[in-house]
Amino acid sequence: MTAGSTRRTTAAHSRLAAVGAIAVAGALILTGCGDQTKNKNNASGSSSAGSAPLADKLPSSIRDKGVIRVGSDISYAPVEFKDNSGKVVGLDPDLADAMGKQLGVKFDFQNGTFDALLTGLRSNRYDIAMSAMTDNKNRQEGVDPTTGKKVGEGVDFVDYLTAGVSIYTRKGDTKGITSWSDLCGKKIAVERGTVSEDLAKAEAKKCPSGKTLSIQAFDDNQQAETRLRSGGADAVSADFPVAAYAVKTSGGGKDFQIVGDQVEAAPYGIAVAKSSTQLRDALQAALNAVIKSGEYQKILQKWGAQDGAVKESAINGGK
Repeated sequence: MTAGSTRRTTAAHSRLAAVGAIAVAGALILTGCGDQTKNKNNASGSSSAGSAPLADKLPSSIRDKGVIRVGSDISYAPVEFKDNSGKVVGLDPDLADAMGKQLGVKFDFQNGTFDALLTGLRSNRYDIAMSAMTDNKNRQEGVDPTTGKKVGEGVDFVDYLTAGVSIYTRKGDTKGITSWSDLCGKKIAVERGTVSEDLAKAEAKKCPSGKTLSIQAFDDNQQAETRLRSGGADAVSADFPVAAYAVKTSGGGKDFQIVGDQVEAAPYGIAVAKSSTQLRDALQAALNAVIKSGEYQKILQKWGAQDGAVKESAINGGK
């Protein structure tokens, strides 16, 4: 989930506009789940370490297990979600599968709420967090964006995509919303712990007396969309690829519409504990190999995210 400063960028809209043309199979549907348990179908990757070209770059403990435990909010289509058979699908699982073939391990996606993923990483519940998570300085340094206070050890990021943030409303019922500054006096639904929540809080501080911005924060974005669909909120904010997918698929394209330009284009990153430098570097090497092979571009094209492609993975490239 994207995060950044409150600077608006219209350039981001042109860079990622093609994401709206999401090319996914009709059978894939938004079917989030709220459990914190593993799904037997959540593992990605199939190569054995012995035949994988980059296996020797992994820490021996992970190479011997053959599994990387991935903390992820598996309700954020098209980045990661469950199809109608319960299988974890999406952009992140496909990239993880391709990286797993380079490293000779499986990526085991385990469902969790987004705002608890870094806590799970710090407590060693997960080896990495991969969940449309924006690489930014606050997360790198373990700082709460609202208070500016340090709340824990930061993480390192292996960057793999660029995406911005959008607002969407019920189709044909925009309430006059065209930008963040139009939200005063309105109700917005967001996923807890995301930049959408941060931006909403920042905007609320600017609202004049008598025009309060009401912020409704939920455990996942599907709950936020349900509130909007029922009329309990005037708008939802989410990462642009997610907003575009919801607009295209929800109600056969009849439920929602994006309003205004996306903002805060920033890198998505795979979060890794600061102490796990060998794992971090192995992931970067695997991702760069996937980029070089052309498989990366095919995966992004499949999920309509090709305009957010990076030419090379960076470490902690977020600002």
